[in-house]
Amino acid sequence: MPASPSTARAINDRLALRLLQQEGPLTAGQLKQLTGLSRPTVADLVERLTTAGLIAVVGEAGEQRRGPNAKVYGIVADRAHLAALDVRTEGVAVVVADLVGRVLAEASVPIGGDTGTGPAVEQAVTLVERVAKEAGADRLHTVGIGAPGLIDPASGELRHSTGLPEWHRRLVATLQERLPEARVSVENETNLAALAEQRDGAARDRDTFVLLWLGHGTGAAVVLDGTLRRGASGGTGEIGFLPVPGTTALPTSTDCEGGFHSLAAAAAVVSLAAECGVPATAGGETSAVAVVRTAVAVVRATAGGGPGQEPTAMDGEGAGRASGTGNSMLTPGGDAPERRAESRILGAETPLPPASRFLDALADRLAVGVASVVAILDPGCVVLGGEVGQAGGEELASRVRDRIARMTPLPTEVRATTLGGGAVLRGALLTARDRAQEELFTPGEPPPRPSPGW
Repeated sequence: MPASPSTARAINDRLALRLLQQEGPLTAGQLKQLTGLSRPTVADLVERLTTAGLIAVVGEAGEQRRGPNAKVYGIVADRAHLAALDVRTEGVAVVVADLVGRVLAEASVPIGGDTGTGPAVEQAVTLVERVAKEAGADRLHTVGIGAPGLIDPASGELRHSTGLPEWHRRLVATLQERLPEARVSVENETNLAALAEQRDGAARDRDTFVLLWLGHGTGAAVVLDGTLRRGASGGTGEIGFLPVPGTTALPTSTDCEGGFHSLAAAAAVVSLAAECGVPATAGGETSAVAVVRTAVAVVRATAGGGPGQEPTAMDGEGAGRASGTGNSMLTPGGDAPERRAESRILGAETPLPPASRFLDALADRLAVGVASVVAILDPGCVVLGGEVGQAGGEELASRVRDRIARMTPLPTEVRATTLGGGAVLRGALLTARDRAQEELFTPGEPPPRPSPGW
């Protein structure tokens, strides 16, 4: 059944708007060429969208032809302002952007663990209001929030979790109260990071992949056939609860200690580095990002030198066996085949240098989680995301890739993130922009009622 004239006009309008959003300002002639529509149809849609205040003339094309230059049309970027929040256990970051996603202002604020719920919420909301003011936004059309924890797929609300601050849950409701005209939504941080990696990062060429988040905690996001999968209860990707070898206990329904979290979360990474003799050097602050970045820098710096040429501060044994593990794969300096081969190359009595030993041991641990994901989902590609994944870069990704190639017959690429910890904020902004454009790019249709979910 052919579309009605009004439906056809709406389809054409949205097609043109999407092209303007993706390609930037275009002339009517370029719109005609890209859409395949007739000249009169393009002229009509340009007039409709201009009257609706969605597009405007932003310049003239310097085309080499007779007659006046063609007008160039672009989306009216200040038609709506958007905010994106990255909510962490230790603070919150905010950006405010226009309708095409151009960032106008941004800021962050730390929130200590001893801050009460009320004061923490007030700090976060005040930050949003201040950044919006700096951006010149009188009102916010859409606010996208990325937060750790489970999102109820039915209500779109952040579920209560004993491991997360209460102010996370209160923040969403308070923002909706203080910004009554805005559409406020919350999504799991790892899911948003995956969307950002697919749109702008390491998975741009993949419709199916898994993002393994490596930061303060661990998580995973699953994208299959271009669609983010959340699961029946919103818990797809809660890999921190995955039972794995090398831990002293099993995880419980309320505590992921004993699961993959115990091997790959930030505290475990720092502890592993200390066992391998790799110091944390980031202004005196011990962090997983610091130790991984240090190890990578040393390995790269000594790649062209002789064996064992790492700084003397890292020399010495420094490495013990991973606590509670009887699995040599999870043991720093264990007898994995690749270590034996490298030792033979370096010399029978030459131990593997501390930085290399640490990255190998960390890759061993990560490979356990990645192999489990690959065996179940066969995604073809796993992105090591988050701040730790970014710090490890290709040095860590290549080690995990080599181990996965030996552990599974399923061909799997392992890539390092190109967005790092900033992927959450980027994903929140992309989702907020998509939602705002979905509403504003449908002329004549009433806006949906604000909802706490996407």
